[in-house]
Amino acid sequence: MFPRASNVAVQYLQPDMAAGAVVTVRLVRSFEHRNFKPVVFQGVNLEQTVQEFIKLVRDDIPTRPGLPPPFKKYAYDTMKIIHQAHGAKTNELVMSLEDDEKLILQDGLTLKDAGVANETEVAFFKKEDYGLYKANPQTAW
Repeated sequence: MFPRASNVAVQYLQPDMAAGAVVTVRLVRSFEHRNFKPVVFQGVNLEQTVQEFIKLVRDDIPTRPGLPPPFKKYAYDTMKIIHQAHGAKTNELVMSLEDDEKLILQDGLTLKDAGVANETEVAFFKKEDYGLYKANPQTAW
């Protein structure tokens, strides 16, 4: 006997949260040149702190196959939520320049408390570069 179609759909649409969340980290190398690479992290524990997740990502980047060396050696220091599952996306090509107070992940919070959920996409960038780009949001091409 085959399982009912509705049971199969629910099984695939609702991942087992005990296994962790899927979080896409967009490594932003340059805002002006729109230079970024997405990296998918599976099994992310949303109860870990923002600092622990940043350390996990920083430790993973240098050993991640397929990333060009400039992305592996860059001094990323800040994360900001770009998009959450079933939410609206920004028209900005790299990331939105608005709602920094709400969307930049704050130290001391867990990922869950900071607003990260399953299938969230976050940008990982250098805060100094972001400040310069926000003050003059011009692209080089």
